[in-house]
Amino acid sequence: MKIIILGAGQVGASLAENLVGENNDITVVDENHEALQELQDRFDLRVVQGSASSPHTLGDAGAIDADMLIAVTNSDEINMVACQIAFTLFNVPKKIARIRSQSVVMHEKELFNKDAFPIDHIIAPEKLVSDYIAQLIEYPGALQVANFANGKVGLVAIRAYYGGSLVGNAISALKEHMPNIEARVAAIFRRGKAIRPQGTTIIEADDEVFFITASPNIRAIMGEMQKLEHPYKRIMIVGGGYIGESLAKRLEKENSVKLIEKNYSRAEYLSETLSNTIVFCGDSSDQDLLLEEHIDQTDLFITVTNDDEANIMSAMLAKRLGARKAMVLIQRTAYVDLIQGNILDIAISPQQATLSALLTHVRKADLKHVYSLREGLAEAIEIVARGDNMTSKVVGKEISQLKLPKGTSVGAIVRDEQVLIAHDDTVIETDDHVILFLVNKKYISDIEKLFQPSPFFL
Repeated sequence: MKIIILGAGQVGASLAENLVGENNDITVVDENHEALQELQDRFDLRVVQGSASSPHTLGDAGAIDADMLIAVTNSDEINMVACQIAFTLFNVPKKIARIRSQSVVMHEKELFNKDAFPIDHIIAPEKLVSDYIAQLIEYPGALQVANFANGKVGLVAIRAYYGGSLVGNAISALKEHMPNIEARVAAIFRRGKAIRPQGTTIIEADDEVFFITASPNIRAIMGEMQKLEHPYKRIMIVGGGYIGESLAKRLEKENSVKLIEKNYSRAEYLSETLSNTIVFCGDSSDQDLLLEEHIDQTDLFITVTNDDEANIMSAMLAKRLGARKAMVLIQRTAYVDLIQGNILDIAISPQQATLSALLTHVRKADLKHVYSLREGLAEAIEIVARGDNMTSKVVGKEISQLKLPKGTSVGAIVRDEQVLIAHDDTVIETDDHVILFLVNKKYISDIEKLFQPSPFFL
C-alpha cells in the first residue's frame, strides 16, 4: 500500500516506524529537514521537504497514485486543507486527519463529508486520552485497558503483587480458584522481557500480566493477581484543558473532584461550567496548596497539562505528601518507561492512544480494533474471520492448527453475543471476531495475510 504521512513529529514518526516494515511504500512530508533526515537514516522510506498543504509538495510525494494520506501535522488547518487538496486534485481514496480543536470535533458530521472536507476518519487525541484515563479509573490497579467487540471483551495489563492469591502459583491454578470464570493470560513481561505463558508458568511478584476475559469478569481476575484496590473516590486533577475538563465532567457526579488550573480566566470558566467540581486557580507544585486541600486523603492525583516536567514533578510531590496513586500525562515516550511503576504509578502517552486509533484505520484486512501496547512494542487486535472452509486459512480450523507467528496468541473469540475464551480445540467460524495478542508487532502483516480469504485457497 502506498501511504503518505504528513508530519514527522512523534506521531508521524511512530506511524512510519510501525508501517514501514509491512511491505508498505511510505513517504513522509515535513518542513523540518533534520526530522526527515533522521527518519530516512533509520528506515527504508522516502521523504519530501515542503508544506503539507501545498499541491506541489503533495504531487512530489506521489499523491497521484497514493492509496492513503494521513495528516498528522501540528496544525488542524493544514491537516484539513491537505486532505481537501488530496481529494480534489489527486483523488486519494482514503484520507485521515488528526484534529485537536474541540470546537471542530463537535461538528464532525457537518464538517467531514464529501460536501465539505472530504476526510474519511478524524483522530481527536484529547478525546482518546480522556476516554482512556476514564477506563483506567474504572479499573483501579490496571496499567492498560483495551476493549473489544463493543465492550464485551477486555484486555487488561496489571502488575502482580505479593498478596494476590495467584502470585507464586502456576497459571493453571486460575481455573481452580475461579472455576466459573473463563480467562486467558495472553502474555507475561518479566523484567521487560516477554515470557510465553503456559499452564505451568509461575506468576511472580512484579510480573506485568496481560489477561483477556469477558468484561464483567475483569475485577474478579484482577483480584487474583493483586490485592484488589478500592475504587477511586477523592480525585484531584491538574490541568484545565479539554482533557481535564472532560474528566471532571465524567467524574464529578459520583466522586469528589478538585481541579487545579494555573490560568485565571480558564479557571473562572471551569468554575462556571463544572457543576460539582471545586476549581482552584493556582500552581500544582505549591506544597501549601496541596496540603490545604488534603492531598494526603486523595485517592488519585491526575496531571494532564502540556508540560511533561511540570506533570512529573507535581505528581512526585503529591505522592510524597500522601496521595494514594498518581497518573501522569507524558508527551515524550522516552519518559514513559522511566517513570511508570518506578517513580509514579501510571504514565499516559497520548502518542500511543493516537497511534492505536490510526492503526485501526490503516491496517489491511477486516480489522475492527488495534491497540498499541507497551510503548508500541506489542499489539492487540480484533480481526473478523471472513470466507469459508474453502477460501479461508482460519475458518473451520482449530486454534492449534493455525500457523500463528512466534509470540502470537488467540485470547478470545466473540461469536454474535457470545464470548468464547480461546482454547487449542476452539474452532473458528465465519464472521467470528478473533482477538489476538502479538508480543512483537512486526508480525501484524502475517496475521493480516492469514485472515485474508482467497478464492484460490483450497
